[in-house]
Amino acid sequence: MLRRTGLLVITALVLAGCGGGTQAASSGPAAPAAPAGGPLDLAAAGCPAKIVFQQDWQPEAEHGAMYSVVGPDRTIDAANKSVTGSLVAQGVDTGVDVEVRPGGPNVGFQPVPALMALDDSITLGAVNTDVALTATGNQAVVAVASQLTVSPQIIMWDPASHPGATTIQQAAAGGAPVVTSGDVLPALLAAKGVMAPSQSDTSYEGTPARFVADPTILQQGFATAEPYIYENEIPQWNKPIAFQKAADVGYSIYPEPLAVRADKLDALRPCLQKLVPIMQRAQLDYLANPGPTNDLIVELVNEYQTGWTYSAGVAAFSAKAQLEQGFVTNDPASGVFGRFDPARMQEIVNTFVPILQAQGSLPGPAPTPESLYTNEFIDPSISMGTS
Repeated sequence: MLRRTGLLVITALVLAGCGGGTQAASSGPAAPAAPAGGPLDLAAAGCPAKIVFQQDWQPEAEHGAMYSVVGPDRTIDAANKSVTGSLVAQGVDTGVDVEVRPGGPNVGFQPVPALMALDDSITLGAVNTDVALTATGNQAVVAVASQLTVSPQIIMWDPASHPGATTIQQAAAGGAPVVTSGDVLPALLAAKGVMAPSQSDTSYEGTPARFVADPTILQQGFATAEPYIYENEIPQWNKPIAFQKAADVGYSIYPEPLAVRADKLDALRPCLQKLVPIMQRAQLDYLANPGPTNDLIVELVNEYQTGWTYSAGVAAFSAKAQLEQGFVTNDPASGVFGRFDPARMQEIVNTFVPILQAQGSLPGPAPTPESLYTNEFIDPSISMGTS
């Protein structure tokens, strides 16, 4: 699977700082309680006393909605890599706590559905749709709300090494390696005729070293991170990169939608009726005022000390890019933010099931599109520009 990657700079000095203790970080007065029985009273909805969100990568602005609902009474557990506080939505305390856990190297790179199967305390996880396709049996998940509408995944290249190239296909035409951390995206690009199968190189480790040393390669990245990082934060580069969105060439997955374990859907249904609209609004509220949450994200990265680096500059760039480049939009089919499009889900199944089956990561029967998501809990009144 294609993992979320970024600049993972691990040194002996950084590693020596791992394993810090728990730290309390209060940034303001407690929020007032939500009106009893109202739409923001999660305690009355039978939600767990602590709602646990599991992310699939390190703290970053693409996960802004999850981190935005952590209240000012938060506690950062640097040893166990988590942040906990009152779940605050639209300025009020919902009556339950929230804990946000990072993924990736913090959990041994285990897929989120596997973590959810092992740990009953996880309420919702961020699960890419192609990952959800491979999660079957006791790992099956159901997506309940889209947060990023379009994947910000890109293939990037050096404009000087590929003069005139404006698409992945043009940049790859000379036969340069296309370097990724997983094999789903290159398999898709090969199936679409964008690159030759022989160009696939899945050795990307998330550092800029190879691209800087050999700018003839093409490399995966994120439109919400790498363009800023390479131009502003890598002294050995410090110039623009060129790129094309993977979504432009068929990478149609829903990126990191909120998903519940399939066998827990019924039990969580009363909670999800209120929690899902809260998370719909949380994403839009975060993007309207990303600064405070970005400060928390950067603080968490600094406290966790895993070797992941993330600056306030890239966080601000990401939040802006999510809107300006159209990664967070209303569902085009319905105009509702957070809703899944059934036709798009069918397209995802049609596109990715053959790839996953050929790679051996989907050995059993293919899930139906309808089993991957539900719009049951989506509030249709929530749209960008009206919430």
